[in-house]
Amino acid sequence: MKSMLKSPAIAGKFRLRNKKWVKRRWLDFRNGHGIYLVFLVTVAQFLVIQYKLLLNNIPLFHSIPLWAFAIFFVAIYIPLGAIIGYWHRRTQYNVDNQTHFERNPIGATMYLFIFDLIDGKVTEEEKKHMRRYLLKIMKQSERPLKGTNDSPQDVSNQKN
Repeated sequence: MKSMLKSPAIAGKFRLRNKKWVKRRWLDFRNGHGIYLVFLVTVAQFLVIQYKLLLNNIPLFHSIPLWAFAIFFVAIYIPLGAIIGYWHRRTQYNVDNQTHFERNPIGATMYLFIFDLIDGKVTEEEKKHMRRYLLKIMKQSERPLKGTNDSPQDVSNQKN
């Protein structure tokens, strides 16, 4: 077992997998932090600031405790946020997707290649080049599907 770990090929794979593991954990952290934790902290800060500004400065509302204000705030804020989110999903996602589509040169290259392939405008060399390019990308990630003649190991032996 120890001799296998000293093998350069196995040691390289271990480092590569470890690097991927670290990168994935970093992505998980950024998503958890940016999407969930910061959101909760921001809502809590907004709640406390509104409580301080609105209720503490108006003598009529001095007797309302923070917990009661929080319940009232959440009862209004969550449905309002859901309504705005629904509006965004129904009206703005198309705009977002269109913008991302227009700014995606790799996607445009792929679609153009497919159109040219259908129209018979793609040469055998261009097909081989695109196949090597795609296999190189697929070699870098887990592959959900594997064809019979598209082994990612073949990519390392070929030159672009």
